[in-house]
Amino acid sequence: MKKNAYKRIIVKNVYFKKAVSCAELSLQIKKSLPVATQLLLSLVDEGIVEETGYAKSTGGRKPVLFALKPDILYVVAVAMDQFVTRIAIMNMQNEFVGTVIKLELPLSNNKNALNILVEKVEELVENSGILRSKFAGAGIGMPGFIDVKRGLNHSYLFSEGKSIAEYIKEKLRIPVFIDNDSSIMALAELKFGSGFNTKSAMVVNVGWGIGLGIILNSELYRGINGFAGEFSHVPLSSNDKLCVCGKSGCLETEASLLVVVEKAMEGVRNGKVTKLKELNVDDIEQACIDIIKAAQEGDQFAIEILSYSGFKIGMGIALLIHLLNPEFVILTGRGAAAGKILLTPLQQAINEYCIPSLSEYTSIKISELGADAELIGAAALVMENYDSESEGNAVKIKKHERENILN
Repeated sequence: MKKNAYKRIIVKNVYFKKAVSCAELSLQIKKSLPVATQLLLSLVDEGIVEETGYAKSTGGRKPVLFALKPDILYVVAVAMDQFVTRIAIMNMQNEFVGTVIKLELPLSNNKNALNILVEKVEELVENSGILRSKFAGAGIGMPGFIDVKRGLNHSYLFSEGKSIAEYIKEKLRIPVFIDNDSSIMALAELKFGSGFNTKSAMVVNVGWGIGLGIILNSELYRGINGFAGEFSHVPLSSNDKLCVCGKSGCLETEASLLVVVEKAMEGVRNGKVTKLKELNVDDIEQACIDIIKAAQEGDQFAIEILSYSGFKIGMGIALLIHLLNPEFVILTGRGAAAGKILLTPLQQAINEYCIPSLSEYTSIKISELGADAELIGAAALVMENYDSESEGNAVKIKKHERENILN
């Protein structure tokens, strides 16, 4: 393998570990300690890696730690849901560079959504003043049925059957990677959150749908085409409500935040006793925030709606525990902001529907990454593929467009 290729592998490993010693790196890249040390020190000489202090001693001299310089590379991170998109530039320490752009971008029946997205990302990159050659790539998390291999979204972002990743790459002139929003939230948890060093975890994204990211054997499991984790469309109800997927009885029709907002609006219209007043259907994000806030302030009606959603999600999680016996279930997404209000009925459903000898080994957690989980996951998606630009839906850029950072 060429020296440059090993350097890319090292950059990737140091990014995810944040700081490593020569001995740790030697194990990670499966090279001898002298070779790993030589490669790492060459990156120090090139101004890519720097010493950051010492690790805790396990006996003898404390090992020196090395980390990436924050500004040596950047990534564009894009977090999309059905209504709102956030776009950010992040450095190698997962810190935001400049302002995070937030725009209302409805995806359903919107043929212009892809062009609007590209326009806004291009605008952010251009205004940043950062050379294109310093971008490792753009990672985009989006809802829908995502074919990662072909770079397609079968639910949103009309692309006439062409690869979305390829289309955006041609406009931005940097590598582009796309994945399902829940999958990259799970990637964020695996690399930087509650799923770190975990062999198995189910990351449940409580949002406008109920997504699922699957961690198996300490790796993100995407399935054959990237469709794994469509938790929203597990038929758990006998209701006759038509789901967006075309079926009825899906978990999404009972437990999503869309349903929570719909119930709240109906209750307000029917004169329910609640501190919630007029909820604006045209600002569904704010309506959701208001409902969660009201519940946290003790509003009985808001608590009732969220508790029902939590219980239904818990029924679904009981099924996951029976099938996969995970170490953790991690709640993330907008709904996770409800905390114990959602967690308590969810746990009650698990107690009711799960075999105790199975569920006792699974811990339920609220994500510690908060609202930035998808953006962090989008950045991680880029760096996960950094040592293999041609893999998956990544696109190589021309040599003359790239600085000699790693040559």
